[in-house]
Amino acid sequence: MSQNLIDDCVRHTLDRYFQDLGGEDPCGLHELMVRSVERPLLEHVMDRADGNQSLAAQWLGINRNTLRRKLLEHGLTGS
Repeated sequence: MSQNLIDDCVRHTLDRYFQDLGGEDPCGLHELMVRSVERPLLEHVMDRADGNQSLAAQWLGINRNTLRRKLLEHGLTGS
């Protein structure tokens, strides 16, 4: 998947979000987008890494402790 395809998906989703607002001003859009993308990203990467947090953190380009904190925040700890 190319970066352009990911960008297009985000743009499409944002277009739909603004349509759904029906002219209302958005609030906390950055946090909404980060939280909306982060959980499925973590779920998928952890699945692909067979639950190996060190490997998943390496793939994500983040510290393992940061990954652990994010997993806890999203309620994605298996044990």
